[in-house]
Amino acid sequence: MSIIDSIILGIIQGLTEFLPVSSSGHLELGKAILGDQSLPEDSLLFTVVLHFATALSTIVVFRKDILSLIIGALKFEWNADWQFLSKIAISMIPAVIVGLFFEKQLESLFGGNVLLVGCMLIVTAILLYLADKAKNTNKSVSFSNAFIIGVSQAIAMLPGISRSGATISTSVLLGNDKTKAARFSFLMVVPLIFGKIAKTIVSGELTYESENFTLLSVGFIAAFISGLFACTWMITLVKKSKLTYFAIYCVVIGLIAIGFATFN
Repeated sequence: MSIIDSIILGIIQGLTEFLPVSSSGHLELGKAILGDQSLPEDSLLFTVVLHFATALSTIVVFRKDILSLIIGALKFEWNADWQFLSKIAISMIPAVIVGLFFEKQLESLFGGNVLLVGCMLIVTAILLYLADKAKNTNKSVSFSNAFIIGVSQAIAMLPGISRSGATISTSVLLGNDKTKAARFSFLMVVPLIFGKIAKTIVSGELTYESENFTLLSVGFIAAFISGLFACTWMITLVKKSKLTYFAIYCVVIGLIAIGFATFN
């Protein structure tokens, strides 16, 4: 992988992390098109670093919300902020279980599996279409909703299933307000990504001595900058119920990916 390739993949990650088209799926497609021959574990490491960049862009975009949550939590009383943080914690449980017990199986899927990506993009398209047709409400995410949304987030660890698309769609289909669903979706992933990158550093997989450190750094910066733009844009799109357009896009790219995998 060259520096240019790293920048391209970083931009792809930054844009597609928040747009409901599967960032991991597009990264795998991008790697396949660019001819990346990384081992599955190296490929997953690159994906994790780029996700870390978009997690930071999420913090920047939602900095006021996060600061408000921290201030509210410091009151040490069972208020709305503690309840929201508790829902975030509940939503993390399914993904943590998958990450702890199925990490190797998950890694094996991140190595240019274009056919899988194509099929999962079709699944993402169906979810987005159904969510766009749901009526908007003023309902907030409940504790039981948080766990169900967490299950959809765990499933979205498969390349091709959009994490934001799956979690926002699940939340909306459960009857929650679209704007609140988007806010919850973007904030719920931040602790998971920070946990994953911390685990990666502690385990020694990511070090300053790594020969891939420059590529990881360049990709990180590209993903962070493009992520700032995409996160803000996606919030507006969800409010205006424009998810069907992304459903169509996912179908088209999914079919192209399936065709690419079939005839190559």
